[in-house]
Amino acid sequence: MRTVGVDLAASPKLTAAASVEWSSGAARLTDLVLPADDGRIRELASGADRIGIDAPFGWPDDFVDFVVAQQRGELTEGRALDRIENRRPLAYRRTDRVVVEQGRGRPLSVSADQIAHVAFRAAGLIADLGVTDRVDGWAVEAYPAAALKVWGLASRGYKGVARRSQLQTSCAMLTEQAPWLDLSGHREVLMADDNAFDAVITALIARAAAVGGTHLPDGTDRPIAEREGWIHVPHRALSELV
Repeated sequence: MRTVGVDLAASPKLTAAASVEWSSGAARLTDLVLPADDGRIRELASGADRIGIDAPFGWPDDFVDFVVAQQRGELTEGRALDRIENRRPLAYRRTDRVVVEQGRGRPLSVSADQIAHVAFRAAGLIADLGVTDRVDGWAVEAYPAAALKVWGLASRGYKGVARRSQLQTSCAMLTEQAPWLDLSGHREVLMADDNAFDAVITALIARAAAVGGTHLPDGTDRPIAEREGWIHVPHRALSELV
């Protein structure tokens, strides 16, 4: 099996992509690409068994309905949007709320935080890749922070140049807990670039999804997830990926 992980940013300059080949009891990081534009991602993803993308696959249903109604001049009165509790359904998808409820992290809002441009790019990329299933298809939505938390690795405070020492700690924990993962000479890059590190984690999440090791929506949430997207949070240990 070969899985690909993409740490998607609005700009290709800050985007990283990783390819991992899996065999019995072992895995090897074969490619690590950064920066990565959409064309390079498509090349790397070609022929892969599963691809994980760290980016939202959709927007909240309530937000979409709200924007359409506002554009058409059909927005109803009495929404009391001066209250934050009335704005939350516009900001967070069902999958975001599930991750919070499970204590696995706090995903950024696709409609109200800093990832709107990332979501625009993701929508174009998954269309280019021919992805139609936003729940459990060939490409899955990943959230590295949640996976790191499940796997007992340092999941916070490693993003950014000023936090390089924490990134090095996270990378060291990964190599210690996953001795079967051959980084093929890319260890120094992972310890210096958090985008590259997240790309590798996302490739591991793709593997977890491929072997049935991630949480999926129940019957009530699935129709919503088919429109909004669904974050794949692992429920298997790192050791179970091989």
